[in-house]
Amino acid sequence: MTDAVALRDRIARGELSVTDLAAHYIDAIEASEPEIAAFAWFDAEFVRRQAEALDAQRRAGRVIGALHGIPVVLKDVIDTARIPTENGASNDAGRVPRSDAALVEQLKSAGALILGKTVTTELAFMNPPHTRNPHNPDRTPGGSSSGSAAAVAAGMAPLAVGTQTGGSVIRPASFCGVTGFKPTFGAISTQGVLPQSPSLDTVGVFARTPREAALLCDVLFAPKQGDVPVPAPALLRTVDAGAPLKPVLALLQPPGWERASEDTVAAFDELGAALGEQAFEITLPDLFAKAEAERRRINVAEMARCYHGYATRGGLSDILSEAIAEGNSVLARDYIAALDWPDVLNAMLDEVFQRCDAILCPAATGPAPGRDTTGDPIFNGLWTLCGTPAVTVPILTVDDMPMGVQLIGPRGGDARLLRTAQWLYDWAETAGETT
Repeated sequence: MTDAVALRDRIARGELSVTDLAAHYIDAIEASEPEIAAFAWFDAEFVRRQAEALDAQRRAGRVIGALHGIPVVLKDVIDTARIPTENGASNDAGRVPRSDAALVEQLKSAGALILGKTVTTELAFMNPPHTRNPHNPDRTPGGSSSGSAAAVAAGMAPLAVGTQTGGSVIRPASFCGVTGFKPTFGAISTQGVLPQSPSLDTVGVFARTPREAALLCDVLFAPKQGDVPVPAPALLRTVDAGAPLKPVLALLQPPGWERASEDTVAAFDELGAALGEQAFEITLPDLFAKAEAERRRINVAEMARCYHGYATRGGLSDILSEAIAEGNSVLARDYIAALDWPDVLNAMLDEVFQRCDAILCPAATGPAPGRDTTGDPIFNGLWTLCGTPAVTVPILTVDDMPMGVQLIGPRGGDARLLRTAQWLYDWAETAGETT
C-alpha cells in the first residue's frame, strides 16, 4: 500500500475504506517506529477517529476531496491545532497551537488523513536528531526534515511534508531513498510554519515517486505573484501526460564538487554515460561558487532575528547558538546585498534552461554518513537561494546505500520539472539503475 495515487483511486471507487488503510499504517508505524524513531507525536486513536469520519462522509454521498483518506505526516515545525508542535526544541516542549498552519487547512479541506508529526532537528537547523535511517540504523536520515523522509522510506506513511532552508528536503530524501520535492520559493504557504529565514524557507514534500509528490502538491500549491494569488499549475495532470519528447538534461558538477565522494563521482559519470544523447555537460560562471556564502549570510542573519527569543531563554545546542551569534555579526549592508543574489543568479540560469529541460547533479556529496551529522548540504543551498524548484530522484546506490540525483528547473517550472523527474525515474527502472 505505497502508491498514493492508486490508493486515492481505490478509495474513490469504494474498493478500500479509509479505516482499513489507516489500520495498515498504524500497524506499520507500531512495527517500525521503535527502531526508526521518526515520529514526534503519534496517536493511533486520533488516526482511527479521523478515518471513521472520512468513511462516514463518503457513505453519506458528500463531495470528497483530492486526497480523501490519504495519510500524510507533517514535520513538527508545522502548526497543528490541538496537537503538539514542539519544533524539536526543549523550550517548546508542551507547545500546542490554537490553529492550523495554512497548509494543514488545505490538507484537511482535501480530505487528507493527518497521520502524525515527524521529528525535526532542533528548530529545523543542523543538530542531529535521534531518528535513524531505515536502510541502516547507524546512518543519519539527514535533516532537518529527518522524520518525514524516514517515515516515507520505512513505509510508515505514503506522503510527508517538510521544509527546506538549505538542503532539508533534498538531502534527507537522497539519504533515505525517496523522492523529495522543493518547489519554487513561495509556491506553498509558510503561514503557521516555524520561521527560520523567511527569505529562504520553503515547504517541500516527500513521496515514493515524483508522480505522488505531484498529487500532494496539487493540494498544497497556492502561488502568488507579489501579493496576488495566481493559478496553480496542474502538476499531476502534467506528469501523467508524459513528456512529448525525451527530456534533455544538463549535467552539472556543482560548486563544492571536490567534496563529493569518489563513489559518487563514479556513479554520476556512469549515469551521464547511460543517458547518452539525452544529456550534455555544462559549467556555471564563477559567481556561483560564492553563492553558498551569500545564502548562509541571509540564513544566519534572519535566524538571529527569528530566534532571538530562543537565544535569550538559553538552552540551545552549541551549533545553533554559534549560528545565531554569527547572524548577529552580519552587517546590514552585507545582508541587503546578499538579497540581490537570487535575481542575478537566475538571470544566468535562464540561459541554461533555454538549452535543456532540467539541470542534473547529485543530491548529496555521498550516501548517508553516520548519525553524528545531518550530512553536507553544499549541493542543495544554491537552489534554495535561487528559489528554483528541485527534486530528488532515488535512482542510485552508493556504498550499498540509496542516493538520489537532483533535478533543477527554472522558477515557476514545477510541473515540467516533476514530469521530467518522473521520466527519469521510469527510465532508470527500465535501465536497471534503481535500487
